[in-house]
Amino acid sequence: MERNTVKTDFTASVQVVSLPMSLSAEQYREACPDAEVIVADAIAPVSGELIRSLPHLQMIHSEGVAYNQIDIEAARACGVCVCNCAGMNASAVAEQTVLLMMGLLKDVIAGDRAVRAGKQIRKKEGYMTRGDLKELRDCRVGLIGFGDIGKCTAKLLAAYGAQTFYYKRTPLSAQEEREYSVTYLAQDELLASCDIVSLHLPVTPQTEHMCDAAFFEKMKPGAYFVNTSRGELVDDEALIEALRSGRVAMAGLDTLDHEPVAQDHVLVRQPEEIADRILFSPHIGGITASSFRRGYAMIWENIERIAKGERPKNVR
Repeated sequence: MERNTVKTDFTASVQVVSLPMSLSAEQYREACPDAEVIVADAIAPVSGELIRSLPHLQMIHSEGVAYNQIDIEAARACGVCVCNCAGMNASAVAEQTVLLMMGLLKDVIAGDRAVRAGKQIRKKEGYMTRGDLKELRDCRVGLIGFGDIGKCTAKLLAAYGAQTFYYKRTPLSAQEEREYSVTYLAQDELLASCDIVSLHLPVTPQTEHMCDAAFFEKMKPGAYFVNTSRGELVDDEALIEALRSGRVAMAGLDTLDHEPVAQDHVLVRQPEEIADRILFSPHIGGITASSFRRGYAMIWENIERIAKGERPKNVR
């Protein structure tokens, strides 16, 4: 927190206690019984037990955009605001999204391994013979969810010349669609017609494990799947089966269900024929230095608003 904090008279006046993610509610309470604000890692649970044990608590602030690990109902019952850093990492995650799309289209995993194994020409000739390397401009890209990150992703895709479609519960106006160079499609139509499907949704009771067997069965055969949102959106076994069947050609994943990811995670321990078709990144889409500077500017603004008795911004 200190590294990303701009020093001001106000920030210098605030007592900050840094604690690891692994403590119990009782240990947190003992370490900081008079806490007025909790700033929590986006994947760190903040339980109702902890919230109820802190009598002076006024705000819980996600360090990122996600807040699904915070017991919002308990917070509301205790009169505690829950806030996030909406938009802080939109450009960074959009870049990561396009990176994964390009990594899949250019088959970077197999290409890297071929060069290291002295098989560069064999690999190159295979691509040339089959003619199966694609450009983004060859693709219809479907974005499911169209918040800040989806909008930034659409702008990057427009620069590549990709045809970009989106689905959200309330479609944009015609003027907004022109601004982002996107076209609305119902979700099922998007899945059936797009070469790349990319998730840009929060985790809610309605979206958790939404990418199940029925979801993947609706996708265009041989399409690519990208998730830079949250791992909890995806049913891992359903994705594995979609890869095994060829319904999904490859998957690019910046986030998995059950983080931190252990070596025995079901997606990590797949046989070679599946493993070579999954491109992982270690949930780094939103953790650029610039993202954290933007995020902590939002956090400190809200802490100062709380100190002044004002309502914070981005209350969820």
